[in-house]
Amino acid sequence: MADFTTETVTRTIRRWIVPAAEIGKAWSVAERAYRQQHQIPDEQGLHDNALRFHTRDDQIVIEFTVEEPK
Repeated sequence: MADFTTETVTRTIRRWIVPAAEIGKAWSVAERAYRQQHQIPDEQGLHDNALRFHTRDDQIVIEFTVEEPK
């Protein structure tokens, strides 16, 4: 008999896709959502890769991932 286990993980990616000029507003909303999801108080810093930023032509994509074992 093998000595291993398996698991299934459901991944949700939350994205904000905004015109580059609106980055500040979207960043604030995305950060607030991240803090709420992970119950992080405002006075506590976030780790460096909490929010990810990508560019698409003249848009910015801000995202974070939530994983939940099934």
